[in-house]
Order: sequence, then C-alpha cells, then structure tokens
Amino acid sequence: MSIKSDKWIRRMAEKGMIEPFARDQVRSSEGGNKTISHGTSSYGYDVRCAKEFKIFTNINSAVVDPKNFCETSFVDITSDVCIIPPNSFALARSIEYFRIPRNVLVICVGKSTYARCGIIVNVTPLEPEWEGHVTLEFSNTTPLPAKIYANEGVAQMLFLESDEECETSYKDRKGKYQGQKGVTLPIA
Repeated sequence: MSIKSDKWIRRMAEKGMIEPFARDQVRSSEGGNKTISHGTSSYGYDVRCAKEFKIFTNINSAVVDPKNFCETSFVDITSDVCIIPPNSFALARSIEYFRIPRNVLVICVGKSTYARCGIIVNVTPLEPEWEGHVTLEFSNTTPLPAKIYANEGVAQMLFLESDEECETSYKDRKGKYQGQKGVTLPIA
C-alpha cells in the first residue's frame, strides 16, 4: 500500500471520487476575511464541513449508548459557525461526497489549525467502495467554548492505494453507512 500524491488525487477526482472537488489548495482572504484552507494537498485532500451541526447536550440526562442512541442528546443548528461547549463534541458532515475505489482506503486526520486549539477531529476510515458524505466528529478537549467554521477546511483525507483490490468491500457487505447524505447518528 502506498500514500497517493496530489496528481493521483486529481485523476481520481476527475472520475467522480470527490464532489465537489477543489483541484488546488484553496486559501482565501477576500475582504480581509481569513479562511482555513481546503482542497488538494501534497498527499491528501482537505475537506470542508457543511453548516448543519448536531451539538451534544446532556439536558435530558441520557446515557450514550451506541446500540440505542437517543437523538435528543443533540441540539440541531444550521449556521456558518458552531460553538462547541467545553469538554463536549459536535457532529457535522463533509461538503464533499466521496466514492472510494475498491483498491483504496482513506484515513482522516485533523488539520493542525484546529488541533492547536484543542479541537480533535475523529472519523473512522473510509473503506473500499464506501460512498457518501463523511460524518465528522469534533471534540472540544478544552475547558472553554470552541468554534468550528462551516464551508472551510476541517480535516485532511489521506488516500492509501493497494496493489490489488480487496476481497470484500464495504459495498459488498452492504455496510449500514453506505450512501449517507447528512449527519448520520450511530446505527445499531
């Protein structure tokens, strides 16, 4: 397995692997407004988050149970920013829709801009032949409120290509998160 370069990512994106696709690293400071970069990087792709957020709350004193998840544990907001309470987390989704080839595995890591603020991005690997919007989890590890910006870069996807196709893909297994379109909560 090898990590793929920006040229490979551009070729794969032309085949519909990432939509919408920014061919280069996008950094803008239009009108003095700084943004966190997104798009193609040296060996990956920096994704943006959409403006639909689910912020974790304990107002209902629910127990976090992945087999029986209570949707009332979240407050839904639509905004250009999301304020995550101290020591809490929020869910969002990528703007980009992914279609992963059968011989590729994708690993997500947080961008350093957020990591340096104590905000951790967690995403499970995108398996061969998985497709959908990526559900992103942002953990605020600080004792202060933390801000996430919609429509800006939040995490980097690293593409690992195998010399051969996998025997059984996520699509073959009929994975429960296949084709997700919005922020997707745990499915038992």
